[in-house]
Amino acid sequence: MASRVLYLLGCAAPPVLRVAEVVRSAQRAGWDVCLGLTPTAAHWLAEQLPDLERQTGHPVRSRYKAPGHPDVWPPATAAVVAPATFNTVNQWALGLTEKFVVGFAAEAIGKGIPLVTMPCVNAAYARHPQFAHSLETLSRAGVRVLYGAEGFVPNAPGEGRPDAFPWECALTAAGEAVAAAAPGPREAAPEETEETPPV
Repeated sequence: MASRVLYLLGCAAPPVLRVAEVVRSAQRAGWDVCLGLTPTAAHWLAEQLPDLERQTGHPVRSRYKAPGHPDVWPPATAAVVAPATFNTVNQWALGLTEKFVVGFAAEAIGKGIPLVTMPCVNAAYARHPQFAHSLETLSRAGVRVLYGAEGFVPNAPGEGRPDAFPWECALTAAGEAVAAAAPGPREAAPEETEETPPV
């Protein structure tokens, strides 16, 4: 049974339609996957949601839980926000948490949960000045941003290639983020010598 819990948080961009394959890949890598979606992404995948819940063994979430209700997911070891739309990237960076996916990701920064995001925007959106500023804000906050040569490269409007979205890059980065966050062995204190008398 997987001991690492991955929150896979998808937004309404075409690559999210392949999320069942991504869940399988993550499970093969040893992750216990919990799937969260923005409301529009959940609408796109409405017919698949029962199968996705069976596949993950957890409810698919797209809304906040009611106050006082228990959490239905185990605590996250790491989270991947992908595909992250222009809207979600900017809302996350600005702290606008109307959507569950953005609210979790914003709070996870403060909780120190390892976070990875891979945007999915066209080149016209990418030229908007707020987008670059938002990516920089998230990166400075400790989020691993997979964009450009390291991850997603924007296409011209209308020329997107959803099948080429580099999902494996995001899953690999999640594992690396967890490893980087793990506490290392404590450094041994230097032994006392004649040159360093005991205090």
